[in-house]
Amino acid sequence: MASLTQRQSLGRAAGTQHAFATAVPVCCMRPAVSTRGRTVQCAAAAVDTKVPSVADLTNLDRVSILAEALPYMQRFAGKTIVVKYGGAAMKDPTLKAGVITDLVLLWTVGIRPVLVHGGGPEINSWLGKLGIQPEFKGGLRVTDADTMEVVEMVLGGRVNKSLVSLIQQSGGKAVGLSGKDGDLLRARQMVEKDIGFVGEVTRVDATLLRSLVNSGYIPVVATVATDENGQALNVNADTAAGEIAAALQAEKLILMTDVPGVLKDKDDVATKFASLNIRECRQLTEDGIIAGGMIPKVQCCIRCLSQGVTAAHIIDGRSRHSVLMELLTDEGVGTMITG
Repeated sequence: MASLTQRQSLGRAAGTQHAFATAVPVCCMRPAVSTRGRTVQCAAAAVDTKVPSVADLTNLDRVSILAEALPYMQRFAGKTIVVKYGGAAMKDPTLKAGVITDLVLLWTVGIRPVLVHGGGPEINSWLGKLGIQPEFKGGLRVTDADTMEVVEMVLGGRVNKSLVSLIQQSGGKAVGLSGKDGDLLRARQMVEKDIGFVGEVTRVDATLLRSLVNSGYIPVVATVATDENGQALNVNADTAAGEIAAALQAEKLILMTDVPGVLKDKDDVATKFASLNIRECRQLTEDGIIAGGMIPKVQCCIRCLSQGVTAAHIIDGRSRHSVLMELLTDEGVGTMITG
């Protein structure tokens, strides 16, 4: 179990309690407390989330928010943060605008974000327009030659460049690229799964990314890789983000998902774990608490942590400004995983 000092240094407040020892999530261990308009009840009660609008904030509220964020801005200044972006946050224009604002704010205060994105819904939309029926096996997209062309066109073209444009419209400087550029992502085709041109990342050459970050740009990476023969392969965005974070020796990996974090009860947001370490994640997996689609996400976090990333976070991309709330507030909003 991480010590209090360790948790503070990694971006959690002194008031954040860790309750893994009794297999009870952090929010079950304290009475209801009010934090800037958000009421957190224990697991036995309902969870009432009330986020005030900007218009409701007094000048003192605004200054207090900045004061709380300042130590985190100072701590992470000059550090690289890899954010995997996907899911519902890509479909909702309001959520998308919030993510872009979060990234540009981090960049503005000297933090060095790298955005790695998927684009499943957009791919499905274009496959439908072209009369190609999407097919999945074991949660992985079956990617034949025609589908691979659409994947590369949509991820590396439409989705990637729209994100670059949004970042630049918000005052940031961004460069869009795919795993093909600079031989960034090399992968092995997963022929054993019989799902076509789907790859497993085997090597990351982060030279180009480092050059872009050091030159003051926000890299925006589409997760299309190549094999040893130059064949384009569709790779999982979570896995690609984790491997990129490891190659960059990033301070943090943030996985934006459609769930609030790691939950003891998948149907009860009040049972979210605020922080876990690798040993605890493995125990929760053995106990069947970490299950289904959460398993590969947690494994991705563990793998990048074992390669030198300081902390990994699983957060809910459906919540407005969840990246900033996880990084720059005392409580955070998701689950932080450390070594």
